[in-house]
Amino acid sequence: MYTSFSNSLHVSMTPSCVSRISCHGFTSIELIVTVAILAILGAIAAPSFSFLFERWRVLQTVEIMKSSLMFARSEAIKRGGNVYLEKLPKTTVGCVSDGTNQDWDCGWVVFVDANGNKRWNSGEEVQRYETPDKVTVSRTKSGVTISVDRWGMMDGANLIGFTIAPQPAGISSSATKGICMSSGGRIRVIEQKDVPCTN
Repeated sequence: MYTSFSNSLHVSMTPSCVSRISCHGFTSIELIVTVAILAILGAIAAPSFSFLFERWRVLQTVEIMKSSLMFARSEAIKRGGNVYLEKLPKTTVGCVSDGTNQDWDCGWVVFVDANGNKRWNSGEEVQRYETPDKVTVSRTKSGVTISVDRWGMMDGANLIGFTIAPQPAGISSSATKGICMSSGGRIRVIEQKDVPCTN
C-alpha cells in the first residue's frame, strides 16, 4: 500500500559549477569596472549630501534659537522681568567665532540677573544653549546681551534679528536662514534672500 521514495530521490550535496568562471567569482576587469562606477556615483551624490547636512545644521540652530527666545520671554513674564540672554565668549571650547559682539555661534545662556549687573555671573539661574558645529550665528544688531522685561518685551528695540549660515559656504548658501523677533515676541523665520531682518 505504501511506497518508499527514499531510494528514488537523489540529492547531490556537492556544489557543481556550470563553467570555470562561475566557480572562481569576479574577474579583475569586472571588479575594476564596478569600483569605477561606484566612484562616479559617489562623486555625483556628494554635493547633494553636503547641502542636506548644511541645511539640517542650520534648521537645528534655528529651532534652538527660537526655543531659547521663547523660554526667556516666558521666564521674564513669570518672574517679573530681569531675564537676559547672553552670548558665550570666544574662549568656549569648540568655538570658531572671531569674537565680535555680533557673533553668537559659540552659544548663549538665558539667566535671571540676581545681582542687577546685567551680566551672567556664577550662581545665577541659567539655561545654556549650544549650536551645532560648522554654523555661524550673527546678530543683526551688535550686542552681548538681550534683556527681557516683565511684559516679555525684548531689549526695548523694535526688532531682534539673527542670521544663521553654514560654514564654510557662509551667507551666500541657500541653506541660510534668518530669525526675526519683534519686541513683543513675534518670531518669523526668513529665507536666505531676505536676510538680514529689516522689519
